[in-house]
Amino acid sequence: MSAKQASDKSQLLSDLPPYIYGTTRLGDEKIPFDERVSVARAAMEGVDWFHTSHTYGNAPQVLRAAFDQDRTRVPKLIVKIGWSHLDELRDVIHQNIDPLGLDGLEVGQLCLSGELAEAYANGGKCYETFSQIKQEGLVHRFVLEVFPWTSDVALKALRGGYPEGIVDGYIFYLNPLQRFASNELWHMLVGRDEPIISMRTVAGGNIYKLRDVPGYAWKEYLQQRAVEVAPIFERSGIQSWTEFCVRFAHSFPQVRATVGATSHIENLNQFLIASENIELLPKDIQDEMIQLQYRWSEELDMKAEQWTM
Repeated sequence: MSAKQASDKSQLLSDLPPYIYGTTRLGDEKIPFDERVSVARAAMEGVDWFHTSHTYGNAPQVLRAAFDQDRTRVPKLIVKIGWSHLDELRDVIHQNIDPLGLDGLEVGQLCLSGELAEAYANGGKCYETFSQIKQEGLVHRFVLEVFPWTSDVALKALRGGYPEGIVDGYIFYLNPLQRFASNELWHMLVGRDEPIISMRTVAGGNIYKLRDVPGYAWKEYLQQRAVEVAPIFERSGIQSWTEFCVRFAHSFPQVRATVGATSHIENLNQFLIASENIELLPKDIQDEMIQLQYRWSEELDMKAEQWTM
């Protein structure tokens, strides 16, 4: 990579804040609607960027109610779009922006599968469509969503140079218990200094609950990883798991922001506090975490069936 290309990369997604509010939990209809609107309004006061999707239950209705209370505070959005066919793309975009009363998206998270993923990997017509959508103002920037089972798509496209100038970065689970890019892809992203947005900041909850409370972890592997990570967390001397996780993500210079979801104002406040004056994790702690993630990727992630993680 040339010095100019490296300089250009440093500018991509550089306007993102350290923390982006994730709205997954706003679609939980077990929580009273007005309570979820209140959390969204609190997030609007403290955060300029949200991450959302029309697939998150009735989260769009919650967000619309919150936005309509103060249109001057409507955040910029990262939104999931896709899916398997190119002719779905504009429809999915409108399924997101129309209910929110918006004209376009700041960042579209490309969630690709099937024919569309194949076209992306091989420099297909999708790139022309992405450019057209940007020119129309429907989506200003794109990032590619990555999972262990889709890492080869990102790798092939990167090697071909197809995303250059069209896709600004990559978004995937990146937290102390998960790194949802294959070892090979991760190596390339770091080596090329590609911008990254990390997701699922706290890996699904407090480290001790993940380790000790039966059924708290969504999958057994998370409980097993919590067992390995808890002693490292303790050695770090950091009192807050949220702070540890935010510092972990931002200890990678490629990471522009971390996305954490919550429906509780106290948890939102923890994210906001942890995102002020972020310090890097001690190098020995970060290195130990990196080595764990390389091993986990080989042992489980790359062998897992789709959507089992």
